[in-house]
Amino acid sequence: MPKLAIPLSESHIRTLQPRATRYSVADGKGLILEVMPTGKKVWRFRYTLNGQRQPMVTIGDYQLVSLRVARARAQKYAEMVAQGLSPVSIARQDRGAEKRIDVLRDGAELYLASAMARKSDEYRRTTQRALDKDILPAIGHKPIAQVTTDDIQSICDAIKQRGAPQMALHTRNVAKRLFAFLIARQLATANPADAIAARSVATQDGRTRVLTADEIGGLLRAIHTSSIRRPLKLALNLLVLTMANKSELIEATWREFDLDAGVWTIPAARAGNGRERRVYLSKQALAMLRELFGIRHGRGYVFPSTRGSENRPIAKGTLNQAVKTLALEAEHFVLNDFRRTGLSHLGELRSAQESEDAGKQVITAREMQVWADFVDAQFLGTQV
Repeated sequence: MPKLAIPLSESHIRTLQPRATRYSVADGKGLILEVMPTGKKVWRFRYTLNGQRQPMVTIGDYQLVSLRVARARAQKYAEMVAQGLSPVSIARQDRGAEKRIDVLRDGAELYLASAMARKSDEYRRTTQRALDKDILPAIGHKPIAQVTTDDIQSICDAIKQRGAPQMALHTRNVAKRLFAFLIARQLATANPADAIAARSVATQDGRTRVLTADEIGGLLRAIHTSSIRRPLKLALNLLVLTMANKSELIEATWREFDLDAGVWTIPAARAGNGRERRVYLSKQALAMLRELFGIRHGRGYVFPSTRGSENRPIAKGTLNQAVKTLALEAEHFVLNDFRRTGLSHLGELRSAQESEDAGKQVITAREMQVWADFVDAQFLGTQV
């Protein structure tokens, strides 16, 4: 009984070292990878036609052809062989159409096709965003060998100037992983991001992320048009309007709310600062809470779990997962950034007489209404 080949992986392929003579490793179903004494790696297809073993068909260099693409071509050639046809001419056409990888944009395309194949949707999305938004517009046209540390540093600096140091660090990390991949493929000889220390881009100090007015509007419109459940839409809107942190909201019970007085009292045991806190509710927030009150009949948790007993709130990751479905244009942020965002914008909206209270972060009922009206204006795309 023939020995079954163990399927290859990108990480395994990168560990294959040259020997004194060429050798091959099989992926299965006719696909093999030959490793030359020079270190070059070449995909080939091995097959038998009309009962006779045929010369192997070259699929392409590993530098240019990802494992996923090589498997797809081997499958195509195997189907031709099953029909009694030789795949030689088609394979030659495929190789002739192969794009040379000289500039960074082409290297990034290969990186996304190869290294991202088994990553999570969120990992692929954030990587693609860093490439499309900042890296490729700036240096995608440059030959890979001409990309410098100064190029990567300039990209990071520009992102930091937008007020997003953590996104700058993420982008530096994407560039570093991209060049590590290109080096493994022998498409690059040095990693220009290696010389940029993480601490020089962003520290682990407290977050400073504040959504801009345009980002607030884009977020709310994305929530409005999404297919997520209505209670979750209301929860995300309430996070913006109340400036509460995520756990304060999702673990809230109806006993904490006085909808007639327009006040939400968060007990000390649940408040983020460990002290009882009163949150004044705008007319917009009250309308949403009354809708939820009707849906839930005002019993127990405001956002009860939909799985099993309603005697517990929704899971802490539920709103995070809901946000991931929105494909937001905003830079990387977390839900608890909404309080900082609200306080920052309120500081600008306060009148001169109230400016001395800005540092105290005292949010009055009138200010909460001013904030809610400002948020509404961003949703509608108007100015206040």
